[in-house]
Formats: sequence, structure tokens, C-alpha cells
Amino acid sequence: MNVNQTKKLVLINPRSRHRIGFLVDRESKYPPLGLGIIAALTPADWEIKLIDENFDDFVFEDADLVGITSFTSTITRAYEIAKEYTSKKIPVVLGGIHASMMPEEAANYVDVIATGEAESIWLEIINDFNKGQLKKRYNGTLMPMGEFPSARHDIFHKDYMIDSIQTTRGCPMQCEFCSVHYFNGSAYRTRPVEKVLDELETMQADRFFFVDDNIVGYSKKARDHAKAIFRGMIDRGIKKDWFCQASINFGDDEELLDLASEAGCRLVLIGVESEKTDALQSMNKRSNLKAGVDNYQQIFSVIQKHGISVLGTFIFALDTDSVQDIRNRVDYIINSNIDAIQVSVLTPFPGTKTYEDFKKEDRLTAINYPEDWEKYWGGEVVIKPNKLTAEELLNEWNRSAEKLYYTKRLMKMMRQTLKTTNNAKAAIWAFSANAHYNNMVYETEPEKHIKLSKIFGGVAPDYENNKTT
Repeated sequence: MNVNQTKKLVLINPRSRHRIGFLVDRESKYPPLGLGIIAALTPADWEIKLIDENFDDFVFEDADLVGITSFTSTITRAYEIAKEYTSKKIPVVLGGIHASMMPEEAANYVDVIATGEAESIWLEIINDFNKGQLKKRYNGTLMPMGEFPSARHDIFHKDYMIDSIQTTRGCPMQCEFCSVHYFNGSAYRTRPVEKVLDELETMQADRFFFVDDNIVGYSKKARDHAKAIFRGMIDRGIKKDWFCQASINFGDDEELLDLASEAGCRLVLIGVESEKTDALQSMNKRSNLKAGVDNYQQIFSVIQKHGISVLGTFIFALDTDSVQDIRNRVDYIINSNIDAIQVSVLTPFPGTKTYEDFKKEDRLTAINYPEDWEKYWGGEVVIKPNKLTAEELLNEWNRSAEKLYYTKRLMKMMRQTLKTTNNAKAAIWAFSANAHYNNMVYETEPEKHIKLSKIFGGVAPDYENNKTT
């Protein structure tokens, strides 16, 4: 191969054929940030093409090299697409969280497995390809984020309404249901503030998502890093609305909340998981245990006072959960001051302690792999629960959806959010999040979908005409 000749790299973002999920609405689609980083790491003598099934079904595109990323719920589709290339002797590199947690399985379907973070290995993969010496596996190592390139947002599909950016990686907490500390390490690493701000200025969308697992971290140094980004956005006049993920300690620092709000924060996702101490202990949710379940409502009120709405996530079928516990959790959600709600069924994702425990205890029920990986998205029963049957869990899941997600109730929540935050944008963001979750839950029942364009008119995009086909 002539190494000076322009080569073609095809990057692929697959979607599940089992459920549409977040793709149900145009505004709840998020660009594949990892592939934008891969594009930025690729030498200039490569032509790069992104095939993004968030918008367009895969159509074969000739390539010299193929890179595919995948979550667990999309890995079945990733394997299908990979076969289109491996059958033609075109090498395929597979990365992402699932391949990193299940490399032996993934190796049966592609030529090369890239585990962990790509920044430490992608150039090695490219160089080995140029020499015709690709290895079967490359293991990424954790590096300081100082020299990481900004993602190439120009390769993303033009119809994304919300962009994404990352400022930190790693989590010192070791929640048993989470794989972040395995994939990104336990040390909290930060990107240089100026590089984050420079990347923000290249992003065309007027809304974006900080994909960090906890944008404020767990130390003063981490909080100061977040504050510096927010101050920089204000000083540079970066006028974008955004949302983020954080632990419940997001509400501990009012100066941080002031800066976040002024910088455009409209919604924060907080992993509440449960209102019961024994449930939090069962999953090692240390940050919430430290805050105290009796303090949740006050913490949310502090955040709302600064014009930011709160999206709380909850899990059903924890090992401490009985039927009554789940019903009590639903009642707790209804009576709480949370602005938006995400509920999920406990799903043991590969790479987590929960997965290893359930596998050891023979409590996984969806095990026809790789086909059954499509069921691992958080809304299907793939386990044998501890204190209730799978049928009871499914019944409670359906019952909770009927109580939590319907237009009249969600409109009432939006009015309450407007009152507590005194911020119309925060209220609309919270309602929009609730609408997306409603539409995901009732994906196969379009008559129950909430069409934001009919509620807000010109304030919100026309979702009805922008559904994924």
C-alpha cells in the first residue's frame, strides 16, 4: 500500500433494530462524540465518512478501514454491519463500552478490538494499518486530558439539534450498577478550560449536552474547574443553553449554581435511584448516602432557586425492592419536587459488578447473545428479581408508566417548575425531557406520544415531522 495515497476511513454509529429509544424524537438525539474524537485523531491524509444510523439506515460505503462504536443495546446491529465489511476483507475496528467490557465476544465479529479510551491507541492502529500489521487487539490506557484534541463536530449530521462536549473523565465512586470507573478509571481527570471554551465556540448548535458523568466532581479542585468553564462561557459571550449530569453534590455550592445558571444551564440530571437508605447501600451509592435521603427535597429546591430544573433518575428492581417498595417509589416521585423523571428497570450491563453478581447467581434471563443484548437498554426485564417475580416487575413497570407519564400530569409539573425556578427555559427543558421519556415508554403506541410542537408552537421544534423512520 502506498502510505502517501489518500485513504478512506468509514466511521459508523449503529442503532438498535429492537427499540428506537432516544431516537424517538429529533431533539433527544445526540451525536456520536467518540467518533468525532476519532476523526480528530486521524491524520489529514485520510478521507473520513460518518454513517450515522441516528438519522440514516446503513448503506454500504466502500472503505480502506472501518471504525464502529457501540453501546450494549446496539452491539447486535454493530456486528451485523461489521459483517458487510469483513466479508469483503475490509478491516473493521470495533470500540466503545461494550467491546471494551466484552472483548472476547466482540473479537468473533471483527478484525480489531480497541478497548478503553481511544486517544492512546488510535494513531498506533492507523500506523499498523499502513504497515499491513494490524493486531487483533489494542488496549487503551488512561492519559491526562491536556493534549486531547477537540472532537470534529463538522462530521456530525446536520440535523442534530443538540451538540455534545466533554470536559472531564473518571469517577472515584464505585456504584455497583455503573461501568464508568472501569472504562474511564477512578481518578477524576479534567481538560484544560481554554480548550473546552475553544471547542464550544466551534459548535454551531445553540443547545448542547455536557456528557461528563459528573461535571462538578467530588473535590474543590473539580468544582473550581467547572466554575472556570462557566465563567469562561460568560466572559466569552458563549450564549448557549445546555444540560449536564452531576451527583447530588451539585446543590452544595451556590456560587457554582449561580455561574452555571448564568452560563446557560437549564437542566441537571441527578442519579437519585432510590429514596431508601437500604437500597442505596445495596448498590454502593455513596454520594447519595452522604447527602441523606431526607435532604433530597431541600437540595433540589436549592438548585431550582437558581433557575435550573432537576431531572431525577430512579431504578426499579433493586435487590431490596418488593412490589410495595416500587409502588412507594412511584408515589415518592409523584409527591417530590423533581421536575423531570427517568425510571428504568435494573439492567446488569457488562463490566459492572451487578452484571458479574447476577451472572454468578444465574439471575440473567436474556442470555441468547448477541441477539439479546438489544434488550439491555433499561426498559425491559432481563433479570430474576430478588423480592418479586419478573411478571410482577413488568406489571409494576407498566403501572408506573401510567401513573408518571401522561400529558395532564406533565403539564402540571411544568407549571410547578416554572414557579420553583422562575425560568421559562428551565420549565420547557424539563417538560421536553418528560415528553421524550413518555414517547420512549410508549414507543409502539404513537397515540400516546406528546408532540411538543403542538403544545409550544414555534418555541419547540416540529417533532411530529422529524421522527426517525
